[in-house]
Amino acid sequence: MQRTGNCLRGVTSAITSTILFALLWACGGGGGDESSPGPSAANPPGGVHLQIVSFGDSLSDVGTYAPIAGAVGGGRFTTNPGQVWTQNVAQYYGDNLSAAYTIGIDHKLSAQSGLGYAEGGSTVATPANQYDFLSDVIGNVEMPVTQQLSSYVSAHGNFNANQLVLVWAGSNDVLRAGTPPAANATVDQAATTLAQIVAQIVQGGATHVVVVNVPNVGLSPKGIAQADHGANLTQLSQRFNATLNAALQSNGVQGKVIEIDSYTWATQLIANYQSNGFTVSNTAQACDPAKTPDDTALLCSRPTYVAPNADQTYMFADNLHPTTRMHALFAQFVEQQIARSGLGH
Repeated sequence: MQRTGNCLRGVTSAITSTILFALLWACGGGGGDESSPGPSAANPPGGVHLQIVSFGDSLSDVGTYAPIAGAVGGGRFTTNPGQVWTQNVAQYYGDNLSAAYTIGIDHKLSAQSGLGYAEGGSTVATPANQYDFLSDVIGNVEMPVTQQLSSYVSAHGNFNANQLVLVWAGSNDVLRAGTPPAANATVDQAATTLAQIVAQIVQGGATHVVVVNVPNVGLSPKGIAQADHGANLTQLSQRFNATLNAALQSNGVQGKVIEIDSYTWATQLIANYQSNGFTVSNTAQACDPAKTPDDTALLCSRPTYVAPNADQTYMFADNLHPTTRMHALFAQFVEQQIARSGLGH
């Protein structure tokens, strides 16, 4: 990585994505997956061995874009080389979660052996080419969750009782919906479709399914920087969650899944950030915008932190994505909720 660091020294957030892509190619970027090994298979902390399958967006992406982002020490949408919550949960249950698809320098996805289908930039169902998400760096390749599920079924068939399926999506739908009243229909459709996806997973044989609702997007640094201080994003987050909850109930699967209320969890965590070990709340980001290419957590690494321990003292890596510590705390919360359902400890 020293060679890469010398090559990219002095790159700032003002660099265009096209130039960044060229630099990544010139520097010979590699995989960049620095996840730590999982616990002993003989005695996982969760008390039960489970194979983890994950669907969703950047909040759960374990390294879809690592072959490119690894050139600058990035790879996941957090304070790299830290892990995201899905990896932590997988290790808790004696598994290691890796990406189901990774991107090549040709802007094409290639199937891998992993079961981490979540991809940064994904919506519930809207095709990637309708949005401009780091398109000069990664292209328009991110699969919506509908396609993630069909890709899993095509490769693996049904789900089974030895799996824990994690589903967290909808934040990008909220972010891109615009403003009411037009945004309401967009959010409602996304939430209803997500409930249908969950029903398909249950009908496909999954007996342990975790469904996470949308966090309070309005309280992200991106949200509070808006003219309305995030009020619209908060309202749409609430609407998505209410619609999702009602749709899960009407689909008859609400009692068959473990629902995780990330909205309330994140709202309370931000309100009590200091008692949870943070020194900076949602007012700033751990990845220095002047040092992090494209000002995105995907390309954030230790040399671009605002301080050496920013991954532990800040809540947000960039203006949307959690830091390593916040991911770890959320993983613990999810594990506790799973245990309360009667699975493991």
